[in-house]
Amino acid sequence: MAEPVNTRVGVDLDRVVTNRHGGGLLTEKDRQMTSIEPELWVDHAVDAVAFYEKAFGARTVHRVGEDEDIVVQLAVGEARFWVAPASPEVGRLDPDAARGRTSRTLLIVDDPDDVAARAIAAGATETSPVGDEHGWRIARIVDPFGQEWEIGKPLGPWPPSGDVR
Repeated sequence: MAEPVNTRVGVDLDRVVTNRHGGGLLTEKDRQMTSIEPELWVDHAVDAVAFYEKAFGARTVHRVGEDEDIVVQLAVGEARFWVAPASPEVGRLDPDAARGRTSRTLLIVDDPDDVAARAIAAGATETSPVGDEHGWRIARIVDPFGQEWEIGKPLGPWPPSGDVR
């Protein structure tokens, strides 16, 4: 398994996040209970988990089920996401079944060049090479399971001064 990437970035949450009641900054209690962990629906969930381990250095946090009928929580540094089998019967489509992509996941890392290269070596398709744009060092890939990713890091403090509205 590849070494995990460091996902710590200097983002000032007090400047960019409001509380669940529609205004003001998050309280410490809100911050302790707030997290977003996307679930990626794929064909061949076991192979997808192996890809994320190799490409991103992901580690398994939680796993239930057997064979291809699994649900797995993965972590890359402190960032977490889930992988589960697609299930068209209940409307959970993988990107191929949806005939496109419905989202893109941003993986923030210390070295986007290295992580993008590892992902491509593990089987991802590069859709935009690593470069500097909009204040980020960033690459775009599509993994072998049709999921679209941006791999990047801010080039300076984020968000830039004056961008919070």
